[in-house]
Amino acid sequence: MTVDATDLIWMNGDFVAWEDAKVHVLTHGLHYGTGVFEGVRCYDTELGPAVFRNAEHVERLLRSAELYYMPVPYSAEELRAATLELIARNGLRSCYIRPIIFRGYGQMGLNPLEAPVDVTIACWEWGAYLGEEGKRSGIRAKVSSWRRISPDSLVPHAKASGQYLNSVLAKVESLKAGYDEAILLDGHGHVCEGTGENVYVVRDGEITTPGQHNSILDGITRRSIIQIARDLGYAVSERNVARAEMYLADEVFMSGTAAELVPVVSIDDHTIGTGAPGEITRVLQAAFDDAIHGRSERYREWLDVVSAPALQTPSGQDALATLGPSGERITGATG
Repeated sequence: MTVDATDLIWMNGDFVAWEDAKVHVLTHGLHYGTGVFEGVRCYDTELGPAVFRNAEHVERLLRSAELYYMPVPYSAEELRAATLELIARNGLRSCYIRPIIFRGYGQMGLNPLEAPVDVTIACWEWGAYLGEEGKRSGIRAKVSSWRRISPDSLVPHAKASGQYLNSVLAKVESLKAGYDEAILLDGHGHVCEGTGENVYVVRDGEITTPGQHNSILDGITRRSIIQIARDLGYAVSERNVARAEMYLADEVFMSGTAAELVPVVSIDDHTIGTGAPGEITRVLQAAFDDAIHGRSERYREWLDVVSAPALQTPSGQDALATLGPSGERITGATG
């Protein structure tokens, strides 16, 4: 999917024009994959534009950086605030957000420790990763011949740039074979995850999903889906899932920040259940949609509401600006 430019990107503490947000071709992260990132979404809610689980995403970003020995010169609160201000300055009601921390220009070679650490946040309008039709009617998936990276070699729990070559190989393989998405197995042959989504199997009313020991990324959307499911009274287990369990399931679905919650109606040309999105999938999809759009009071704490930066009124008083329905700023003197 193409990226639609916005006005500003936050780079190392400054807001710079989109077209000026550049790095040197000898940037360490470009050559060796020494970077970590997040995928975050802001939704247009009845509370105003709001970032879904912003604090948790920032926390995971900083944990990923620490796992790859990258000291970050900004606090979690500074990154959270920068994200909110960036959205407001760009006048967006809803958007995808991409913060990235990477080793910058100044040193070449496999020892990254003297290379500078750069921090950037960008945001733009971006639709459903696997398409709106995929969310409605379900997608076709293929089990990839590529296995998910092993914890013996890299750190699956970190959302690291270089590691996603693993997902790129699986994604391209599935697309060239005529499928919408790939599902990777772990080193022991158990179900792991999609190229950018966690996987869930539903059988006899119980939801099962691979656990932390299966080399998954600890998805923030995954945590949300599990909590919502349990709050609705569904049994959820985290365990090894055999490949054939997907074929024999009543329902299969996937979740991720970019993809949201997507039904899977066919895997390796085996029809899942009736071949249409299942009842539990639909219930969870609707409940999750209510949560991210602020329609569920129970999960309002997951929303980090965007307020525009303070403006100067003609009298010199600070005014708090919020965003109107079309992204325009609405000001009110705070005294």
